[in-house]
Amino acid sequence: MTEFVTSDFLASDLHTWLSQQHHGLRTFKTFQQKLETLSSDDPEQRAVCRLLSGLVGSYIEAFDEAPLPVTVADRAYGRLLDLVASLDLRGNTDRRLADINRIAACDLLH
Repeated sequence: MTEFVTSDFLASDLHTWLSQQHHGLRTFKTFQQKLETLSSDDPEQRAVCRLLSGLVGSYIEAFDEAPLPVTVADRAYGRLLDLVASLDLRGNTDRRLADINRIAACDLLH
C-alpha cells in the first residue's frame, strides 16, 4: 500500500492512493483513517475530512457485516473517486466552499 506524507498532502495524492485500491469496504475504512491523519496534520482540511469521513462512514455502516453487491461497490467507489478528484484542498475560499457543498450533497448509494 502506498503511503503519503501528510504535510505535503494534496487531494491528488489521496485520489492516486484511492485509484490503486480494491473497491471493498476495507478500502473505505482505510480511507477514513487517512482522513483522520490528514485532519490532525493539516487543520485547514478538517471540514472537508469530516464530511468525507461521514460520507464514507454512512456507506460502511450500510454494508458492514452484510453482503456488498459488486455493482453497488463499483458505483460507490466510482462516485468517491470522482468526488476526491474534483476537490482542490488548496483552492480559494469560494472553491473550498463549493467543494464542501458538493461533499455534503453526495450520496455514495444513490
